[in-house]
Amino acid sequence: MTTPDPSVSLAKDAPTAAAPETTGAPARGSRPGLALLALALGGFTIGTTEFATMGLLTNIADDLQASIPAAGHTITAYALGVVLGAPLITVLAAKVERKTLVVWLMIAYAIGNLVSAAAPNLELLLLGRFVTGLPHGVFFGTGAIVGTAVVGRARRGHAVAMMMAGLTVANIVGVPLSSWVGDHLGWRVAFVIIGGLGLVTVVGLLALLPRTPAAAGATPRTELGALRNGPLWVAFAGCAIGFGGMFAVYSYVKPTLIDVTGLSVGAVPGILALFGIGMTLGVLIGGRLVDRDVMRTVYLGYVSTALALVAFGLVGASPVPAVVALFAIGVTSQILGIALQARLMDLSPAAPSLGAALCHSSLNAANANGAFLGGLVIAAGWGYLSLAWAGAALTIVGLAVIVLFGRQKITRVPAELLAH
Repeated sequence: MTTPDPSVSLAKDAPTAAAPETTGAPARGSRPGLALLALALGGFTIGTTEFATMGLLTNIADDLQASIPAAGHTITAYALGVVLGAPLITVLAAKVERKTLVVWLMIAYAIGNLVSAAAPNLELLLLGRFVTGLPHGVFFGTGAIVGTAVVGRARRGHAVAMMMAGLTVANIVGVPLSSWVGDHLGWRVAFVIIGGLGLVTVVGLLALLPRTPAAAGATPRTELGALRNGPLWVAFAGCAIGFGGMFAVYSYVKPTLIDVTGLSVGAVPGILALFGIGMTLGVLIGGRLVDRDVMRTVYLGYVSTALALVAFGLVGASPVPAVVALFAIGVTSQILGIALQARLMDLSPAAPSLGAALCHSSLNAANANGAFLGGLVIAAGWGYLSLAWAGAALTIVGLAVIVLFGRQKITRVPAELLAH
């Protein structure tokens, strides 16, 4: 069973600017179900890797004899890899055949996880996490195009939903399991398992995906033209700042739940799974709201996320209210995230591939900002609950950027590109 993707509703009347290289019919000789399963496994692997560190942070800190803020830099390093890798690889690989690109991206992902697992110190772990983040954004953007080639444009929403189902399942299953593995077998084993999944995905991609040519006329120069769009950078800044509020809390959720809320180590995987369910619900709600009005959903996302963060700051020391507030953060942050992605894509119609890459860059710039600010707050001795207040402040600043500088009419967004 697939998890519905918020972009599916946007695709009904949207043009397919992102996939000029695909025809209306499915690719000859392809096995759609198995091919999409391979892409979904890739999404699961990437989603687990991105967020697993949140549940492994205390394990990494203890093993490498580092402080929690220092270990938190592993989250920032991954996010910076995505920020730099998404636009850079998109531009440099504009003419590369899509299946070949997806396969090499997943190979790099697997290698990055294995390097991280073998890191003897924090410095090499940071390098491994940075390398692992480089292919993240391009995989989802390119994978959506290849998935469309597999099933045909008439079922492109199904293709995107299948691939993104892997990311959704990662937040519900992969991240909690990684936390459990870290507690019982060690954080290195968790990264080895994820790296192994990446290699299995490579085999599946090689065997099951059809060859898909790059877009006709695609060049680095045409993609770079989108960077001259001022409103695009306003939206990028609003996302990079405002969406970081959630990551200020989520990056350090495990030590917060243990040291402040008073939950046991064994309870954390279940809470992470609940947070993942909240994120999934937020994606579904956000997709419907964005289909009605993008900017209203952006504003709603900012305000509701800020309120949820404030609530966690107020009740974080009490187990039941803290878990409820954390669930609310999962829901509201994903409503905001899906709306911000739509906004970014609508502002880059001339270069949809780079626009898709910038979506991932902005979201992971938010990841880096939130994790870094959270580390500073903890290092200053203000306590874990102060992370919620710092996160709320980031969210409000992001809203201010959009309100003051980002007012512009919105058009509809191609579903193939709306994938986080």
